[in-house]
Amino acid sequence: MGHEFFLNRSADASDGPARTKSFEGQFLAGRLTQEDLQRAVSEGSIDTVIVAMTDMQGRLIGKRLTGRFFLESSISPQLFCDYFLATDMEMTLVPGYASASWERGYGDFALVPDMSTLRAVPWLPKTAIVLSDVTTSAGVPLEHSPRQVLRNQLRRLADLGFAADMAAELEFYLFNQTFEEARAAKYEELKFSSWYPEDGHIFQTSKDEPYIRAIRNLMERADIPVEGSKAECSPGQQEINLQYAEALETCDRLVLYKNGCKEIAHQMGKSVSFMAKLGENLSGNSCHIHLSLRNVETGASGFHDSSCEHGMSNLFRQFLAGAIKHAPAATYFYAPNINSYKRFTAGTFAPTRLAWSVDNRTTAFRVLGKGKALRFECRVPGADTNPYLAFAALIASGLQGVEEKLSLKDAYAGNAYEADEVPRIPGALYKSLDHLEASSAFKSAFGDEVVEHYLHCGRWELSAFEGAVTDWEKFRLFERC
Repeated sequence: MGHEFFLNRSADASDGPARTKSFEGQFLAGRLTQEDLQRAVSEGSIDTVIVAMTDMQGRLIGKRLTGRFFLESSISPQLFCDYFLATDMEMTLVPGYASASWERGYGDFALVPDMSTLRAVPWLPKTAIVLSDVTTSAGVPLEHSPRQVLRNQLRRLADLGFAADMAAELEFYLFNQTFEEARAAKYEELKFSSWYPEDGHIFQTSKDEPYIRAIRNLMERADIPVEGSKAECSPGQQEINLQYAEALETCDRLVLYKNGCKEIAHQMGKSVSFMAKLGENLSGNSCHIHLSLRNVETGASGFHDSSCEHGMSNLFRQFLAGAIKHAPAATYFYAPNINSYKRFTAGTFAPTRLAWSVDNRTTAFRVLGKGKALRFECRVPGADTNPYLAFAALIASGLQGVEEKLSLKDAYAGNAYEADEVPRIPGALYKSLDHLEASSAFKSAFGDEVVEHYLHCGRWELSAFEGAVTDWEKFRLFERC
């Protein structure tokens, strides 16, 4: 994550795939100031502004406003029902939340546009989008809002004089069928974009290039800088890496990117899935997180010290030790769904043991880079994670290690899948919830009410699954029990 990772942002999307070429040339792109937006609306090149927040599941939720109204309302907060931070994946009205309920009347909270995030959406006609912070209708920040959870941890870092530079490697599967077709087939016999393991193959990725190239170039035009793309281990599995940035900026880019991948797939008659584990014989989809700290005043790396072993400063060692020690409680934020835990399987490049190493992909944490690029990679999160919550959990864990002045154990060498002496990553949702509930460190870092809010979310998800009858049960028991 040093300066060598920066790319030239002059990528031209004008000769992209046929179904996107028409709008790549005519739609506005890139960051917008308020003055840019006013001019675009008056000229008619933008007529719609999406005001969006991120819900607990990591999805964009919001409203489409006319550009005229957005500007005439002086970009005021948009009132929204507070149930949007109290639902599950099915948008069920989940009972028992302290912040939103029938007893409280499901009132309003406010989406407060962060105008630094305003950008044109180059794959949607005449559309801009702005991400929002969430407050009460009276303007008090909602502490359990994912973006606010991360903001609070970044504020703790800033109090120590540091900022976090972060990146994430987000994987997904690509299918040559629409979302509607996949659902109609009950997600059976899916039409993967390839039919053999394609990791690193150029020929197969040439077949996928009409879609993947559209993503690379359209993200660049949306000021979401891309490093590159490659095929991953299983048929149809893809990875498109975004450039690193300051932590909040990275999360903003990730949620826009993930939503954009789905929208562009829909436009091209394809579909994608970010499920952590799509099948027992398929590689999981990860969201490996890279983190380094930067001194706010000097710009120097907070992690690098040339006089120390591996160049790892004392701050780095304490921070990494905290990330490892508190990983069991953080795992719920890395792996928030029942399906997330199917990914933690030995021999699949997904971690199972809470060890660290220098460039060893069998461990949960991996130290990479030199000098200013020195960082560590947390390999626990899956692609189904909410990046704001995952980033916040990783930072909170590291800061706890600094507060506790933890010592870092020796790096692990060898196959960590066989390391019986090393603690395991929690192997099921109920286990990670138990760790989170017992964590005084997270209650201190996030606040009791925030932790309880997400515990309630996880418990509801667990209870929903425990009450479901699966195909596995029917095939195993219908005739033979």
